[in-house]
Amino acid sequence: MRTLPDRLHRTFFRTMSLLPARGQGRFLQRYFDWFHRRPDPWRHSVDPYEAAKYDTTLRSVGGGDFRRILDVGCSEGTFTLLAADAYPGADVVGVDVSQRAVARAAARAGGRAAFAAADFLNQDPGGRFDLVFCAETLYYVGREERLRLASERLRSFLAPRGTLVVTHPWPEARRLHRFLDGDPMLSKIGEHVDAGHGRPFAVSSYRLAGAGV
Repeated sequence: MRTLPDRLHRTFFRTMSLLPARGQGRFLQRYFDWFHRRPDPWRHSVDPYEAAKYDTTLRSVGGGDFRRILDVGCSEGTFTLLAADAYPGADVVGVDVSQRAVARAAARAGGRAAFAAADFLNQDPGGRFDLVFCAETLYYVGREERLRLASERLRSFLAPRGTLVVTHPWPEARRLHRFLDGDPMLSKIGEHVDAGHGRPFAVSSYRLAGAGV
């Protein structure tokens, strides 16, 4: 069950999604640049819960010949660099709406991955990808129609037969993933709910069907 601050947090971002998509994107860019006024605001690099979630997310994919990998909502790139290490033969790209976050990510990447500031609701990250990750991001897009748009955008980043992996708190993930679950162009190939770390989360995996979009 979410706490009162969590519920207020979600209500705030649902309200912001009443803006047009481009206006919402500008708001999110300003908000997350402010939020990243100090490094690693969510403690992604040191929190044991985050480490467990990253490990579970990568294990849900397993092996594969992935040439291009995208991490949507990468913040300062902690998970992006883990993905780069797990798939050293791939070109890995992290995108985040915060310019401040991706500047820090690029500074620590050492060439292992590329990073760019991009509003994924309105901007293309550059081509199509064999593997796309998106974690702890969809609840920021707000109300249902904007969530539908975000889900369609994530699918549009996939190369033919590409894999999409989304990770969000459980049971909230049921709502956040429902447009992906109902997308006729996506086949759900796996879901794992992890309740062993105090904050349950779900990792859901999808594959783009047919010849792509």
